[in-house]
Amino acid sequence: MATDHRDQAVAALARERVDHRFKGLPPNAEGLTVGELAAERRSLFTGGFTTPVLALSAEALEHNLVAMERYSAAHGLAFAPHGKTSLAPQLFERQLAHGAWGITAAVPTQVRIYRAFGIQRIFLANEVVDAAALHWLAAELDADPDFRFIAYVDSVRGVELMDAALREAGARRPVDVVVELGGGEGARTGVRTEAECAAVADAVAAAGTLRLVGVAGYEGEVPKPDGERVRAWLRRLTALAADFDAAGRFEDLDEVVVSAGGSAWFDAVADVFAELPTLSRPVLKLLRSGAYVSHDDGHYRHITPFNRVPEEGELHPAFRLWAQVVSRPEPGQAFLNAGKRDAAYDLDLPEPQLIRSARDATTRPATGLTVTALSDQHAWVSVAADTDLEVGDWVALGLSHPCTSFDKWQLIPVAESDGTVTDYIRT
Repeated sequence: MATDHRDQAVAALARERVDHRFKGLPPNAEGLTVGELAAERRSLFTGGFTTPVLALSAEALEHNLVAMERYSAAHGLAFAPHGKTSLAPQLFERQLAHGAWGITAAVPTQVRIYRAFGIQRIFLANEVVDAAALHWLAAELDADPDFRFIAYVDSVRGVELMDAALREAGARRPVDVVVELGGGEGARTGVRTEAECAAVADAVAAAGTLRLVGVAGYEGEVPKPDGERVRAWLRRLTALAADFDAAGRFEDLDEVVVSAGGSAWFDAVADVFAELPTLSRPVLKLLRSGAYVSHDDGHYRHITPFNRVPEEGELHPAFRLWAQVVSRPEPGQAFLNAGKRDAAYDLDLPEPQLIRSARDATTRPATGLTVTALSDQHAWVSVAADTDLEVGDWVALGLSHPCTSFDKWQLIPVAESDGTVTDYIRT
């Protein structure tokens, strides 16, 4: 039944009408449904798309989905990729089809999106103290006995607020929680010491509306992270799970949840989770990396663990933002018609990769081009003296940071290597 609901909700996206809301789409597609436009298999370059237009590589998407499915399976890890990366239900569906246990969320709003699209297992990597959100969550859990939900707790006060809101809502099912171990002094959220973790766990045990099911955290917040520091923190996390188990905190469970794993250190997570001693209950070792689905041409290209373990796989950048040269006011300067409203820039500036000639449609490497700054709707491009570039040429930009790339586009064409658009991803 849940699968049917997911299928129907995702299928409904294809019935949405194409109009002015969606950047870069062909003006003459106005009024078509997204599904009808996809069926036309238009060319990204000659099919009427307007610049700037962001595209996802069909081949890279599939490669990345398979790569993390294989990696997780090889290391005995369950996988709940962080959905905040894309907030794209079609990609959630593909991630689940590639073996994902569920989808991770950051805030209750995202949980509501996931539920609207039938996601049955959700890990919320945050503490929730919003009474309105907890009232909704209680109703959602009570209405669907098959809905599995897990959230962080990181303070006694947070537990008290959750308990009060859930009691007020008349919750009939307890909310499953994991104690979040912080990455260390000066890190982001999370309990700082093991003694405080025990106090939070005691507060959960005293609250009839909550159930402690494990421990979790985010190793990416370890101060000055390197392999040694990250693994040391991960061993604190697994030791905390073992200590809680020895104290009988999990005796009423079918399984214990131990979760970590962003996109920079999942190799360390795999290594340390493999060392986890046998507990009194089976352990769900839950990895939560999210940026892999599109990868990127900047930050994540540099930090992916596959750089350290290339024999275990690789990820391919899937994003390409096509912009057009609209001005060559000086010999060494060009301006493209894509800026901060179109391209991620919070980690790195876009990287020119290809030039597609407006004269003859030939493609060549963007050697000699460098993006030096972004305005709202312009990219400032430095042009080397021997580089052929003229007004009207298309320039393909690689982007850094998947989350803020997805965030700027509501409907993203999925293009094959020859430019044929086969699908559209709704965010």
